[in-house]
Amino acid sequence: MDARPERVDVALGDTAELVLRAQRGELPAFNALVLRHQDQAYGLALRFLGSPQAAEDVTQEAFLRAYRNIARFRGERFHAWLLTIVANAARDELRRARRRPQQSLDAARADDERPAIDPPDPGPLPEQTVLRGELRARLEQALRTLPDEWRVLVLLADVHELAYEEIATAAGIPVGTVKSRLSRARARLRSELRAELRPTLATPPSEPGTTPGRHD
Repeated sequence: MDARPERVDVALGDTAELVLRAQRGELPAFNALVLRHQDQAYGLALRFLGSPQAAEDVTQEAFLRAYRNIARFRGERFHAWLLTIVANAARDELRRARRRPQQSLDAARADDERPAIDPPDPGPLPEQTVLRGELRARLEQALRTLPDEWRVLVLLADVHELAYEEIATAAGIPVGTVKSRLSRARARLRSELRAELRPTLATPPSEPGTTPGRHD
């Protein structure tokens, strides 16, 4: 009889089955859950923190918390439960960063040469790629102007598409509060993006050899 532990293929079985097996103490099943959800978890942490290194640390911490608490999980949406843990771990990291200003997240972003967002898909024309990158960078910048409690709601709702009820559970606030904060956060984002784009749209490029505003 082969006593080696059973290997769990991440491509086989649904998430609910993997969760049940992980709750029975099968580490390969939990590792399969990590592989299946690590991109979403890292994406949330990265957009919340802005620093790839901090996002990696937070993602690892979140999976450790999930492993310790997997036996308590009840429900049908494991990814919503996991993203809740990621969001809480990211908020904890922000609090720690504010207590050590010499090593702030802004400094980490400046020192890290890796992109703060996923690179664009290959295929578009260079001009389209540049425009897409500029718009995405402006959106990332606008997100960072939001209060922490607003930013995490926008990420959970508009990026990861969690239901209001799931977000309310994640944030520990009533559904009505989720809706009102999301409304204000989205309005702030629209205002920030309009302010960013207005100078570009309002000032047409001048022709070579001419001075803007001067007519001969």
